Amino acid sequence: MDGTTARSNRFVGRPIERIEDLRFLRGRGQYIDDLAPQDVLHAVVLRSSVAHGLIRRIDASGARARPGVHALITAHEIAQHFAPDSTLPIPVIPMRQEPTPQLKPYEQPVIAHGKVRYVGEPIALVVAESAALAEDALEYIDVEVEPLAAVADRDAARADHSILFDTTGTNRAITVTAVRGDADAAFKNAPYIRRERFKVQRHAAVPMEPRGLLAEWDGANQRMTLSGAAKVPFNNRRILAKMLALPESSVRLVECDVGGGFGARGEFYPEDFLIPFAARLLGRPVKWTEDRRENLLATNHARDAECELEIACTRDGRILALRGQAFTDVGAYLRTVGATASRNIAQVMSGPYRVPNIRIDVSLLVTNKTPSGTYRAPGRYEADFFRERLFDIVARDLKMDRVEFRRRNLIAEAEMPYPLAKIVNLDIETECDSGDYQITLDRALREINWAETAKLQNRLIDGCYHGVAVGCYLEGGASGPKETARLVLEADCSVSVYVGSSAVGQGLETVFAQIAADALEIPMDRIRGVFHGSTDYVSEGVGSFSSRSVVMGGSAIVIAAERLREAVRAGAAERLGCAKEDIKIEDLAVFGPGRASIALREFAGLSVEGVFASNKRTYSYGAHAAHVAVDPKTGHVRLIDYVAVEDVGRIINPLTLHGQCVGAIVQGLGGTFLEHFIYDEQGQLLTGSLADYMMPTASDFPNIRAVALEDKPSPNNPLGAKGAGEGGVIPVGGVISNAVAAALAPLGVEPRELPLSPERVWRLINDGLV
Repeated sequence: MDGTTARSNRFVGRPIERIEDLRFLRGRGQYIDDLAPQDVLHAVVLRSSVAHGLIRRIDASGARARPGVHALITAHEIAQHFAPDSTLPIPVIPMRQEPTPQLKPYEQPVIAHGKVRYVGEPIALVVAESAALAEDALEYIDVEVEPLAAVADRDAARADHSILFDTTGTNRAITVTAVRGDADAAFKNAPYIRRERFKVQRHAAVPMEPRGLLAEWDGANQRMTLSGAAKVPFNNRRILAKMLALPESSVRLVECDVGGGFGARGEFYPEDFLIPFAARLLGRPVKWTEDRRENLLATNHARDAECELEIACTRDGRILALRGQAFTDVGAYLRTVGATASRNIAQVMSGPYRVPNIRIDVSLLVTNKTPSGTYRAPGRYEADFFRERLFDIVARDLKMDRVEFRRRNLIAEAEMPYPLAKIVNLDIETECDSGDYQITLDRALREINWAETAKLQNRLIDGCYHGVAVGCYLEGGASGPKETARLVLEADCSVSVYVGSSAVGQGLETVFAQIAADALEIPMDRIRGVFHGSTDYVSEGVGSFSSRSVVMGGSAIVIAAERLREAVRAGAAERLGCAKEDIKIEDLAVFGPGRASIALREFAGLSVEGVFASNKRTYSYGAHAAHVAVDPKTGHVRLIDYVAVEDVGRIINPLTLHGQCVGAIVQGLGGTFLEHFIYDEQGQLLTGSLADYMMPTASDFPNIRAVALEDKPSPNNPLGAKGAGEGGVIPVGGVISNAVAAALAPLGVEPRELPLSPERVWRLINDGLV
């Protein structure tokens, strides 16, 4: 534990197998559905079957009379509980990111009252002795809804013939604008201009484990415990405490093991209020588990954007400016992170390229669909598809090699830190921290053997057209403002690590144990455990999102480790009557002048917190390359080879990093080829089961290779690390689409819309759509 000597541990950087996997392999994981306290009741949600309409009547008397039913909760019961003699509104879920007064009218109430705005919106909660009895009772609730014209797509939203929120008079919630330089001036007299329109479809995270909650109310101590928290428990505690009119200290959120998060799980949903409200009302534990239908219908959707993007270049391929207008379909409400993807589309449209003049306007449109939120690389996936497709089209127009066009415009290392466009109406600025983008591009080209593979371009081999493509990207991470860690020295001289970061399947326990062991210079087996996800563990936490856990949480551990060493030295110096600078910690003892010593266990119980605070983001970067073969008879696209190269600043664990990257690529491929939420003109979800909503399986994409580099550490944190959880997703749509376009160039096919399902590709080929 002595930080005065040269670092001897080297756990950081080693491919250590995940320590948390042992309990999972033994069946000892504890998920929310494993929790079954005595006298637990079960809740189910009655959801609207109408996309848009006025609630005229709810008759729940028949359901309340059903056997085993303990409560039936509607907006009326909630209002009566809090303010029986007033007309105070139902609690509304506040925005966590990009909060602005302009968006407040579009925030979601915890239960529908007066109006429903999407199929799946909660109308009532039934609590009964079993989930089956609660489900049966749903059939006895009589709801009368007067239908209104559904706003089923962006065109209908822009028309404003039917308005979701009458007080606003418009379905355009806000337009966020990213600006750098003067794009309009740069377009005047530009030697070359090209404009294209692109679309990315609505799809979502769809984790293996749906959401679930267990609420327990301690009436004697006026304390609420809510299990099933994920991602941002401290933020959700603040929201819930305010809604329940309780002090934050009376609300405890507890994280269980999570079967996938990917950005969707862990935000504050209506159920995060309804279930604890029911538990408090009834004085008994209440449990709710989402089924797959509910998951597809009610958990945050994502993507769903179209963009008209315009570029100005010199004739030798140097980018002068980008400008464009994008429209995102955010669904019926602006949930906690409903504006984040739109903001990212605007801000990262330029990616890792030198674009001196930018103006991107992104309008958020509300429709009668499930609200949208964040899903792994929100907005970045969409922006990369728009930009990289446009770049290949431009290179062809200018008769330039696609690789050379990109190479000529990549930001140079000497230009770091390089500012991206500013979101002017939200006052958000950021800059790339470090990097040599040429290195990852060159490595990706070598890995896919570009010189030889490119010779197969648009050749017909065994009935299939071959195509290759490459694309570059940025991965923003390390969202601030801070993160907290607490270290406790135990009686056996082991150290317990408590963190404000959340575990959502990313191997957090392993990498944090590696960081803590190195920071304390002790063996990893003396890290008793990494404890996360409870709001009781540290004084304050922020959570796990936006590729921030290692950078923010890991850096907090480094700071806490130094404070723990300092506390031991200070205590030993006082006992030994010397200066703390004379104290050395060696293995299990503390030594002063003349080798006077104190056993380290004498300091057991010592607890210190460390906080790492920073609003400077990190930017990993990389390049992906793909080789595909397209069957013109069926439209099927076969992935022959896929290569990903990313520089993540400093690698904590190559094994967990590799898993993150490959898993993210597969999610990107799912969104590129398969996944699609389709609604009809009445706002009904047509792909509401896994029989209709297609997802990738393990055998679909076997040829994926990932290379991680750490050439350019970040200067913005003590670890030198950068975020690495989302980079695998970001460039997939653009790279695959460009490979398909290259393959089908002899047929004049130009994909401009995702997903590239066999049907869509077949129609592009056979209908001559360009």
